[in-house]
Amino acid sequence: MSDERPDRPPSAGLLDALRVRRNATVGVAAGAVLAVLVYLVRVFELFGPVAGTQRYPVVGPEGWFLLLGFVLASATALLVTAVLTAATAVRLSRRL
Repeated sequence: MSDERPDRPPSAGLLDALRVRRNATVGVAAGAVLAVLVYLVRVFELFGPVAGTQRYPVVGPEGWFLLLGFVLASATALLVTAVLTAATAVRLSRRL
């Protein structure tokens, strides 16, 4: 076996053309904003009439909703990044 790697075209040009870095930044920002808004709504709801009627093992309600907020932010960031990158790819393919 040879230790040499075959020549491959650089992928940095593709990533730059698809503006993946910008799309990921927008996706992370959108996910974080959505998760914070949903978390704030849920936190203020905990002080309402249903407070104390549910059980949250191990980390309590704040911990569970922080974890759910992280999952929501991550999923939203991934979705927004994928949609923006796909839209950029379609736009570039139509231009060519």
